Amino acid sequence: MTARSDTTTDLALLGLLAVLWGASYTFIKIGVETIPPVTFIAARTLIAGGLLLAVLRWRGLAMPRDAATWRRFAFQACLNSVVPFTLIAAAERSVDAGLATILNSTSPIFTFLLTALITRHEPVTTRKLVGVGAGIIGICLIIGTEALGGLGHELWAQLAIVVATVSYAGAAIFGRGFKGLDPMLPAAGSMLCGAVILVPLSLVIDQPWTLTPSMASILALLGLSVFSTALAFVIYFRLIHTLGSVGTTSQAYLRVPIGVGIGAVFLGESLGPTAWLGMAFVVAGVAAMTIPVRKPVLAR
Repeated sequence: MTARSDTTTDLALLGLLAVLWGASYTFIKIGVETIPPVTFIAARTLIAGGLLLAVLRWRGLAMPRDAATWRRFAFQACLNSVVPFTLIAAAERSVDAGLATILNSTSPIFTFLLTALITRHEPVTTRKLVGVGAGIIGICLIIGTEALGGLGHELWAQLAIVVATVSYAGAAIFGRGFKGLDPMLPAAGSMLCGAVILVPLSLVIDQPWTLTPSMASILALLGLSVFSTALAFVIYFRLIHTLGSVGTTSQAYLRVPIGVGIGAVFLGESLGPTAWLGMAFVVAGVAAMTIPVRKPVLAR
């Protein structure tokens, strides 16, 4: 296969990844209509973790056996699935999927802020600062109207998504510590640990055997778990090896219009003028954070 066809395949997979992750917010919106958030996310992590484990077995890879690595998987699970997945699912009971997509796409901005304040392993550039500023303005435009209007419930739901986004940022930084492992191992391990944490909580809080979920919610759960989680992770880690981490994170701004569009088509959602403006600032900010700067070619 030629380099051109390899690049075409990678770009097609990048677009597919943006669609899969953009669709996840609509899947969640439909799912939590009749399935409580904790049970919904417990099932998501259990199904996705099981599928990722099967892929690893098919690849001939074994999960680590030492307790120290599994403790790190458990901490990663809290940052990357237990806390953010549950907060987003709970928030989407009152927040549109499109708005959730926009707010949650700002994870590169919070990753940069946490990096600059705590780990300092990446340089602070003017372009990144401009991106951070644009992203923060976008968030304020989106949630500011609810704060001024006194719509407390929706405001808290939107802030929950922002907290989930900060948690994702922490997971991205902590995940750098798994460099010695095949990238799919911490993905599967953290999902399985997430299921171990959430399934007992689901049994106590929701008593899932008493629930009567709709077929639409069940199908949304399966779509989210199989396509937007397990398959998306497989594609994601393939692209990490081929496009690199910077190229792969470009899906963060690709999925914003995709997620908003899917919510509009399948849920009949629409954004107000302020939200559209906020989305423009968020997309510009995330793009500034993630699009690599081309180095000038020196003349010989």
